[in-house]
Amino acid sequence: MKKLLLTLALVSALTVTGCSNNSDKPAENEKKTEQNAEKPAEKTEEKAEEKTEEKAAIKEMKGADLEAIEQDKKKKETVLVVDVRSKEEYDQGHVKWAINMPIDTFEQEVSKLDAYKDKAVITVCNTGKKSQKAAEILVDKGFKDVTNAEGVKKFEYKLVKFANILPEDLVKASEDTNNVIVDVRDKKDYDAGHIKNAINIPLNEADARLSEIPTDKPVYTYCYSGNKSSKLAQKLIDRGNKEVFNSLDGTKEHDYELVK
Repeated sequence: MKKLLLTLALVSALTVTGCSNNSDKPAENEKKTEQNAEKPAEKTEEKAEEKTEEKAAIKEMKGADLEAIEQDKKKKETVLVVDVRSKEEYDQGHVKWAINMPIDTFEQEVSKLDAYKDKAVITVCNTGKKSQKAAEILVDKGFKDVTNAEGVKKFEYKLVKFANILPEDLVKASEDTNNVIVDVRDKKDYDAGHIKNAINIPLNEADARLSEIPTDKPVYTYCYSGNKSSKLAQKLIDRGNKEVFNSLDGTKEHDYELVK
């Protein structure tokens, strides 16, 4: 009888132990299931982030629309126009406010435009092919608002021959005393602070004082917004100056280091 009781007790103990071990497994399985369930959610979030970083679409613009912007002194301040033709082609005549960045070196120099990543950038060339390539490089680099405009051989733009430059180029030019830097603002503004080595010739005095500006040296013009200085730049071109550069961004748009 005692042996029977001992045998029953041993069987009971083994049964309880077996049940106890098996009862842990569902909990472990549930934990693994929960962990696996989290992974798709993580991947979904990653994909969502990838979508938000998709490249901007390149827009297209008719020549008439770009010309309208270029002839409006307010609207021209809302965009940056980049002519990607060769320097020789650019010098022969280009869209009024366009800077020149030839396509052959465009990708290597595109970092110069980093300050304009959130601004509207318009590319232009002769036919639209090179400017399309430049537009693609811009969106690859993270530019958000990029438009490829009708080429200068497809639309009759009002072209100019003075060069447009970025503020950094003007600052660099002011370090070379061989260059002539002309501040076209009013005297009171010039006296309050001007770019290093700049002389002051207000636009309303330009015709009478044009002889003060050499014809055989590079001339750089700037003003408050680029508008008045472009008019002096055109006067110099009409007179026969060959190397004339106008700063797109004047003292209103760029924080120049000014001296008195």
